[in-house]
Amino acid sequence: MRRRSRLGGVLVMLGALLGTTVSTSASAQQQPNNADMTFAPEGQDQNAAPADGPPSEAMANALRLYQQERYQESCVQFQRVVENETGDAPAQIQKAQFHLGKCLYHLRFYQSALAVFDEIVDHQGGRHLYFGSTLQWLAQLASQLPEPADIIRRVGRYSPDQLNQFNNNESRDLYNHLLYLLGRAKYNDGNFEEAVNLFGQVQRNSTWYVQAQFFMGISHVRNHRAQPAIDSFQRIQDALNEGVRGVEDVGRMNDLAWLERARLYYSTRHYDSAVEAWNRVNVDSEYWLDSLFEESWAYYLQQDYARALGNIHTLNSPYFNTAFYPESLVLKSVIFFSNCQYDDAETVIAQFNERYGDLRPELSRYLQQYGDNNAFFRFLKDVRSGNASLPARLRPIVNSALSDRTLLRNIEYVNVLEAEERRLQGMPTAFRNSTLGARVLQDISVAKSFATDQAGDLARGRYQRLLDELQDLQNQSTAILIEILNGRRGNISAQIAGEQVRNINNAAARVTADEEHYLWPFNGEYWRDELGFYRQQIASRCGR
Repeated sequence: MRRRSRLGGVLVMLGALLGTTVSTSASAQQQPNNADMTFAPEGQDQNAAPADGPPSEAMANALRLYQQERYQESCVQFQRVVENETGDAPAQIQKAQFHLGKCLYHLRFYQSALAVFDEIVDHQGGRHLYFGSTLQWLAQLASQLPEPADIIRRVGRYSPDQLNQFNNNESRDLYNHLLYLLGRAKYNDGNFEEAVNLFGQVQRNSTWYVQAQFFMGISHVRNHRAQPAIDSFQRIQDALNEGVRGVEDVGRMNDLAWLERARLYYSTRHYDSAVEAWNRVNVDSEYWLDSLFEESWAYYLQQDYARALGNIHTLNSPYFNTAFYPESLVLKSVIFFSNCQYDDAETVIAQFNERYGDLRPELSRYLQQYGDNNAFFRFLKDVRSGNASLPARLRPIVNSALSDRTLLRNIEYVNVLEAEERRLQGMPTAFRNSTLGARVLQDISVAKSFATDQAGDLARGRYQRLLDELQDLQNQSTAILIEILNGRRGNISAQIAGEQVRNINNAAARVTADEEHYLWPFNGEYWRDELGFYRQQIASRCGR
């Protein structure tokens, strides 16, 4: 009989849940649009060449308009220079390109600004005059555009040494932000040692400290270093207790740190420490049910069946009828089987089949109905808005599969691009009809098409994973039934027989009261304040 916990994937990767989970929202990092945020001398990069000609009248006028914060007019003029309409020398064209990106940022056309800065970063392998100065604007855009805009990858084109231009008192916050972004780029590339080094340089008083420590912990996990990872999560909790800046939801971040510590302890077989960490997740947390379920496996491995079954009892209470934990019933049947209570194990499998047995074919129809990424993205948005035409029994299951934060960030990105489309439509006719207006529209349209396809593909992958997990659980339930049949016939394998509990006086199986707890028999009524405290006593029938 094969047993599989959905802990298996997250214990190795840990980042699947995180995906992101620690990015700072645009609203939390808004910058004033009427301020030029340049810290380093413009055009003073190590690869810079001397100017090769005075600016044209159009270029000079564009710079004058920019200084006056007349960004609409200056943008149009800079675009003319970039398109080589004005006869400016190459150095002036590069200067116009850099200022065009800044203008678009001030006008809140962030996607077009990113497209311009992307051209600068890609120019002749980093030989653009404003390659270094573009770094800070990428950091600003990272605070305005959601993570799927992939600004992290652009920052990854720089070396750590190129960040040092901002390592001074005037731009320390920017320097810490860039360290974090470059660390994320190295992490995404699988260079975990470099990532750890960069995350470790983010200062404790920085708004990016907690995020850096979180990804440092995950990087250590990816390198199979449990204790350094635990230390990183501990530093997060210490910083939160001290009131560190830059964390939107302190309680959620603290719960997430405890959850990751529990998973690390579990993966290294320190079950007592894992249980202690899971129990520190707040009952009001979005991760509390996950912690209860995962904790059940630790209790099972410790043969503390009373607590494992009690947690499962809570998960399947009416209070959480929209939660989706089908594996909890599989674990419950395994516990009964391990104690040779074959009738009870068979009953639980029947409950599993009644509740989930016919779901997979019904769910598969929607994957076929929305056959391409764009169609599935529309389905995803309908699910999130509650407008999807789904049977009541499927709605919470599909919601559960399509509700992780990575998917939500992709939806947010598309929403941001649509907002920029509307902003463009609200601009003066002269702006919209200019070549710059056409460029902005194209930049947004291309990014939106790509983002929609990417979000649809990601959602389809999540949905397919749900179907695969249901099939896997169905296979496990069938395997358990086969072992139950073998157990009744006395044909059980030696390995499984060795796993069954023969000590009917196992102390962990007994439920006892103490000075702080009372025994209150369950009569079919769930009490809200008792959730998480249920225990189900079980005695082994093996060897009888």
